[in-house]
Formats: sequence, structure tokens, C-alpha cells
Amino acid sequence: MTDQEHNNGNYGLDAPLIICSLTVGAVVCLVSAFLIPGELLGNWVVDNIVGSVLLIFFLAFSVTAGYMVWTSKVGKYRERERILDLVSLKSAETILDVGCGRGLLLNGAARRLPDGEAVGIDIWRKRDQSGNDPHVTKTNAIVEGVAERIEVLTGDMRKMPFRSNHFDRVVSNMAIHNLNSPEDRTMALREMIRVLKSGGRFAICDFRNTAEYAHYFACVGVENIQKIGPHYRMFPPVKIITGQKTAS
Repeated sequence: MTDQEHNNGNYGLDAPLIICSLTVGAVVCLVSAFLIPGELLGNWVVDNIVGSVLLIFFLAFSVTAGYMVWTSKVGKYRERERILDLVSLKSAETILDVGCGRGLLLNGAARRLPDGEAVGIDIWRKRDQSGNDPHVTKTNAIVEGVAERIEVLTGDMRKMPFRSNHFDRVVSNMAIHNLNSPEDRTMALREMIRVLKSGGRFAICDFRNTAEYAHYFACVGVENIQKIGPHYRMFPPVKIITGQKTAS
């Protein structure tokens, strides 16, 4: 699949409030750098030092905002293929995307499942991703030609509405960190293992708490745990934890 194909869907901006804040900060710094008159500070040297510092902040804010836009529009499409490669999907399997958002990973998985099904679950918080809504997810699935192979549900990852040992694969991308407490994150990880079939593989991509995830999986006897990354196609840089549920 090409990057152009990946961009068929509209998967929004990640952390839109941060991008907006950085953009506003860059504009304020740029304007201030050129509007500070020498008379205001009363010292030509100090005035120029302050102006230079403001320009440095302008560049830092601009580059960071631009990088975040690039990762949202290009980098994350490449990263999703890496995640899906790691779980080795077969054409007739079922996969669960925990915290599916607008369906980037969900629809990417469905592309690889001509005879299977991809299920997504989310609580649709818009502050985590712009336009985060199940209708947008379904629209993206239609655009990508996989609408008949996906199911989208509203639900809490800490208490998922699925029977145990149901899915062949489980994935999650930039979602579990949104749970603030270690206890809540542990509940989500426990649920992921519960709904995964014996011998099934999982992959979790996140920018923080990945050591915590790996430690939990080691404690419950998950096999073949791997820590991969960091990868810089997403912002902040991410790591991926993979493993396999112990065969019973």
C-alpha cells in the first residue's frame, strides 16, 4: 500500500489543542520580536537580545507545530503499517482496536482482512483527537472501502463488552496513556489479554508508560514480549510493546 492510499481517509490532527497553542505562541513571539521598540527597554543591546530570544522561541514553536502536523498527516500512516506488520494478520482473522478514534489503525487492519473483521472501541473524547466521533470513523471506513468489514462500538477499555478469548489480535495506538492512574491502565491491559484468544498476538503503541505495560505483561506470563522503538514518525516519539498470550 502506498502513502497516497493511506491518505484516503481523514484522520484529523492529534493533540489539536497543543498544535493550536504552539501556533499562537509562534505568532505572538514573531510579532513581539519586531514590535519591541528600543525606547521600551531603554537599552539597544537588551532590546536586541530580547528580540533574538523571541525569534528563537518562534522557530522552536513553529518547527514543533509543523512536525506535529506532519506526523498527523504523513508519519502516523506509516507507523500504522509497522504496528500491523508486527501482529502478522491473516486474512480471515478478527482484530480489536482499543481506543480506535477516527479509525486509522482500525481501517488499516480491515484492509488486510478481506475475509475477517476489525472491531473498534472508544469513548470518543475530542480533546485527544480532533473530530473524534464514531460517525467520522464509519465515514473513513466507507472512503477506504472497508465499511463492511468493521464494527465500531462505544465502550470503556477498562471494561470491554466482549467475551473472553474472542479476538485473534488486539492493537492499540496512542490511547492507553489517556487513563490517568496506573490502576486504570492495568485494568485496560488486563481486558486486552482477557479478550485475546490463546496464542493471539497484540501490539500497543504509545509515547509514555510503555515500560509499565511491558512490566505488567511480564508479571502475568505473556510470552515473546518485545519493546520496539522509539520511532519518530509520531509526536511525541513512540514505542511499541508486542507479545503473545500464553497458549492454554
